[in-house]
Amino acid sequence: MNDFIPAAVRPSVLVVDDTPQNLQLISDLLAPRYRVRVAPSGDRALQIAQATPPDLILLDVLMPEPDGYEVCRRLKAHARTRDIPVIFLTSRHDMENEALGFSLGAVDYIAKPVVPPLLLARVHTHLTLKVASDFLRDKSSYLEQEVERRTQEVRDVRDVTVLALASLAEARDNDTGNHILRTQRYVRLLATALLSHPDYAPQLDEQTIEWLYKSAPLHDVGKVGIPDAILLKPGKLTPNEFEIMKTHTTLGRDAIAMAEQRLGKTVPFLRLAKEIAYSHQEKWDGSGYPQGLAGDAIPLSARLMAVADVYDALITRRVYKEAMTHEEAVGIVAAGRGSHFDPALVDAFLAKEAEFLAIARAFADEPEGALPQGG
Repeated sequence: MNDFIPAAVRPSVLVVDDTPQNLQLISDLLAPRYRVRVAPSGDRALQIAQATPPDLILLDVLMPEPDGYEVCRRLKAHARTRDIPVIFLTSRHDMENEALGFSLGAVDYIAKPVVPPLLLARVHTHLTLKVASDFLRDKSSYLEQEVERRTQEVRDVRDVTVLALASLAEARDNDTGNHILRTQRYVRLLATALLSHPDYAPQLDEQTIEWLYKSAPLHDVGKVGIPDAILLKPGKLTPNEFEIMKTHTTLGRDAIAMAEQRLGKTVPFLRLAKEIAYSHQEKWDGSGYPQGLAGDAIPLSARLMAVADVYDALITRRVYKEAMTHEEAVGIVAAGRGSHFDPALVDAFLAKEAEFLAIARAFADEPEGALPQGG
């Protein structure tokens, strides 16, 4: 049946032997069914296999250096040739030599002198197995790529959903603009800077920092529940109005908790989002809200958000104030070290303040001429 297969699509077999008569004999047996190439030495076989990998290799063992065992060893050491089935052709067919060949990755042994029907049957068997193996390998690779593609789609949907929810809150305040884009980058910058800090590094890794970055936009999602008369008031809030404004932290935390409850399981990403939404208005000295937490009792995620949020609020025009310069904002954050903010985070902020400015400029709400000064 293989006789009718066009030569261009027939399986290819590389025959390696240092004896010309053996090369001729085996080539004549295989030629009606397969595309045959020959190599009179191990070095030439390796060159051919690397350049145009065959579907199967018939490899003599007793050759001048490199011998068949060494050729097999080198074939299996390279990604381009390691999956090519190798059948040893040899007069050495004792158990010890066969065991060595199989340990090097050979799929079969054929003893010399070659018996033609046996040679053809075994070549056919191993080429059939290779087709199945290649299919399974390609299928596995395809499935891995498909899983990754669909996982990325889920991530993209999550990210878009988070930004959409955050934008709902921000859209009610025309002055906040790209606030969520800037603050999430500030948070990532600060968290990354803390990776070298012995007290903070154990709480942070690349995955946690990525979750912080993704969850940061939800810090003010609770503002959707604050009346416009308070949220957009151009003047100072009354004590009663301020109490209502403070509830945005609880509203945000509860909204995220409800989403998590409906999901039916705890998600690290949402855990951080709840912490940030609920506690980003806490202060290091305990004078913040809603719980009056102090020091390390404030979740690290919320402490990071506090620095990012305040810096950005200072350099941004709001209904109740004009924008400050970068230098002025840096001075206020520095003055809050140990009172409003975690001292270590302020130190990290001061070390990275030029990069904060770069982010502020890259995602500015105003034309280039109105960007915060500095640098």
